Amino acid sequence: METERPQQALHRKLVRTSLIPIRWGDMDAYGHVNNTIYFRYMEQARCEWLEALGYKVAPEGHAPVIINASCTFLVPMTYPGTVEIRLFAGHVGRSSVETHYELRLVGEDTLYSEGAAKIVWMDAVTGKSVPIPDALRAAVS
Repeated sequence: METERPQQALHRKLVRTSLIPIRWGDMDAYGHVNNTIYFRYMEQARCEWLEALGYKVAPEGHAPVIINASCTFLVPMTYPGTVEIRLFAGHVGRSSVETHYELRLVGEDTLYSEGAAKIVWMDAVTGKSVPIPDALRAAVS
């Protein structure tokens, strides 16, 4: 018999808001921002956040990597406009932190999409996970 796992309390802390202009080339044949571009917007916000905290996003030493990412597309975005990406830090594990994203257009309340990604701290030489830095843990707690 399978036992139910207790629900983990949903913890989300707003840690960054990034603004990214929509480029004409971000759109696809349907005339709206291509679904792959939403992941780029989230990636840019994530890199800006980590770099603002002093962590180099590069494949050397101990570095952050993404082990999964998801996005739910709610309303199509179109050019022109500026995307506001709100980045939230969630559950912190030994070597990982959950991140969550809300994408809106500047000046609008409409939620256009929401996403998530799990960041794992990794040793670039061994490819194995390592504990996330204490300063990062403190910043998201």
